[in-house]
Amino acid sequence: MPHIRYADVDAITDPEIQGYLEQARLHGTPRPESQAIRANNPNVIRAFSQAWELIFRHGVVDHALKELCRVYVSQSIECEY
Repeated sequence: MPHIRYADVDAITDPEIQGYLEQARLHGTPRPESQAIRANNPNVIRAFSQAWELIFRHGVVDHALKELCRVYVSQSIECEY
């Protein structure tokens, strides 16, 4: 059982945070469930989402390689997400 609850996404009124949650829902990355936990703290979801956008969606490394690295790390630590 999780120790941190998901934020009530229907109660979130901040359009910026709603946008981060919608992006996760549409793309599947970062995981919508993880974003719903981060949404408990607006500063956390903002910082994470802005870094994700700069590093994972953009940047100098090919996106396919970034995705392989993400999957490799998840598998190596036996992440269930």
